[in-house]
Amino acid sequence: MDEVTALTFAVQAFVTLLVIFDPPGATPVFLSLVSNKSQRERTRLAWLAAGVSLLVIASFALFGRFILEYMHVSIEALQAAGGLLLLYVSLQLLTGTVHEMESKGTNVGMVPLGTPLLAGPGAIVATMIFVEQADSAARMGGLALAIIAVHLVIGLVLMTSTTILKVIKESGVNLLARIAGLLLAAIAVQMLANAIKILAS
Repeated sequence: MDEVTALTFAVQAFVTLLVIFDPPGATPVFLSLVSNKSQRERTRLAWLAAGVSLLVIASFALFGRFILEYMHVSIEALQAAGGLLLLYVSLQLLTGTVHEMESKGTNVGMVPLGTPLLAGPGAIVATMIFVEQADSAARMGGLALAIIAVHLVIGLVLMTSTTILKVIKESGVNLLARIAGLLLAAIAVQMLANAIKILAS
């Protein structure tokens, strides 16, 4: 019975986290950021983004409560900070200056793709909640497998999405970048609004 419960718990965690991470939703932003790269580099950045996200999520799963309590940082403050960073990236996508980040030494696979786009406040909070609910070794193992499986899916989705760039060409990439920027701006504003609403209440 414990094994069935652990399996059900792992499946629930996998589905919930996959929906929150939303790999297809991150794809337009990813494609816009890697459009000037070679196919090999795009593949590397896809798996780097997934790997960084996995590292961030695993860190918060293990030490999340301690980190936030030690630094006296609330989840809402973390959410607002993530929203501001995403808003900055969205403005660069809308103005066509997104690749200036790399000229300044920023690896887009790590920031903003790995975090906060993938490993954002929502995914971090959900993971921390699942950790609190994992009251047995079997459940904890199932949760760990679920988190790894989600990031494998993320890496595969981002990697395979790069084939689209061969079809849409440069004009399509420019259009995609503007659409991605608009969507990302909306996500960022919503994150900020939710954080401000909770902090003000």
